[in-house]
Amino acid sequence: MRQLSEADRDAIRLAQDPKFARWLDQVRATGGCAHPIHLSGSTTTWDPATGEVLRHYDTRDEPGERLLIRCRNRRASVCPPCSRLHAGDTFHLVRAGLIGGKNVPPTVRNRPRLFITLTAPSFGPVHRAGDRCRPRRDGGTCEHGRPLGCGAVHEETAPLVGQPLCPDCYDYVAHVLWHAHAGKLWDRFTRGVRRHLATSVGLPQSRFPNHARLSFARVAEYQKRAAVHVHAVVRLDGPAGPADEPPPWGTADRLTGAVHASAQRVLVHTPYSPAVGQLALRWGTQLDVRPLQNDGTGPDDDAVAAYIAKYVTKGASETGAGTDHSVLICTDIDTARVNSHVRALMRACWRLGGLPEYAPLRLRAWAHTLGYRGHILTKSRAYSATYAALRADRAEQHGHDDPPGTAADARWRYTGFGHTYGAALIAAGVAQDLADSRQVDMENRRDDARVGAGLGAEG
Repeated sequence: MRQLSEADRDAIRLAQDPKFARWLDQVRATGGCAHPIHLSGSTTTWDPATGEVLRHYDTRDEPGERLLIRCRNRRASVCPPCSRLHAGDTFHLVRAGLIGGKNVPPTVRNRPRLFITLTAPSFGPVHRAGDRCRPRRDGGTCEHGRPLGCGAVHEETAPLVGQPLCPDCYDYVAHVLWHAHAGKLWDRFTRGVRRHLATSVGLPQSRFPNHARLSFARVAEYQKRAAVHVHAVVRLDGPAGPADEPPPWGTADRLTGAVHASAQRVLVHTPYSPAVGQLALRWGTQLDVRPLQNDGTGPDDDAVAAYIAKYVTKGASETGAGTDHSVLICTDIDTARVNSHVRALMRACWRLGGLPEYAPLRLRAWAHTLGYRGHILTKSRAYSATYAALRADRAEQHGHDDPPGTAADARWRYTGFGHTYGAALIAAGVAQDLADSRQVDMENRRDDARVGAGLGAEG
């Protein structure tokens, strides 16, 4: 035993526990969550009409007198099992808004639908991958003595890609403040789309909700230069939402024109600061708008949903977006495992966050995301289902919901989180087994679909 690792010795100890089987059931129920939440308490369900107790559950009968539940962290770098579940939920949420399902009618796939990408503006030249980075015939240097160009050819994975040619020339202040106002830029953009749609058909802007409704789901993606780009699915419905057809004038071409016009005109001003002044913030000049057709041309609906779901689960280490955890003190920035460009952005957040005029932006609280605030994925209310609804459906399928018309008294308290070394080893094995089972199931479905297609062709 002494020659075994601490994790192996702990795993053997757990396996010898009389309640090991029940503990393993809990681990399986969490999908092998890497950092489960520990709860202690009880739930009693009864029939209000008769007073009969229908179900009573108490953690005093559980191993360690606690119940394990998922941490639900979306980042694959923090908890791969919960990240996979979150990615799956995101895929189905976005897909339902494209082709129907989850209480969304299938007729939405015939609506005007666009897949758009809005970019951040330039805050200074950075090294690029692909062809020659930034060739300049005349050479030259900036005021800090650094070359204005770069004739090298960088690989996509080269550490230099995304780094400024001159960090002293790079506008870190504007970069951080643009991130802090990205949500407002998006809000102004969607309002602008509605306004342009209304004016293009001679409607007063206030009457647009009586004729049509704009629905969307968007995700933020950090580029190599640590600036956020926004990918979004935009759909035009009737005034009642997904179940209502848009007016005859609501075409994909008209929606495309409104998107282009709004992206070019959106303008947001930062609060005035004696140290910085007032900045005018806009979207970048690069705008990609792709109509989503239901005739097989253009981007595939499932591919778009998978593309968006992929970015929801990426951690900071994959995207260059700071860190996965909040910065509590300034010295945390100095020890963060990030490159010099990201560290400079985090320091700019901390420095600007100390100015009273920027207090509402809470830049220090969001320094770990380089000033970008809010959720990575957001959607309009009428686009499709919610994460809560998807979780409720999953609980109902597993028989975890109480019958309708019953009352419940739940008393729970938090008692900790995480695994011991041995428990983490076992949980990782459970998570891998479940992932392998899902992969085999997907491959079997593909094989069945191919066989079915072949039989159909022979018939």
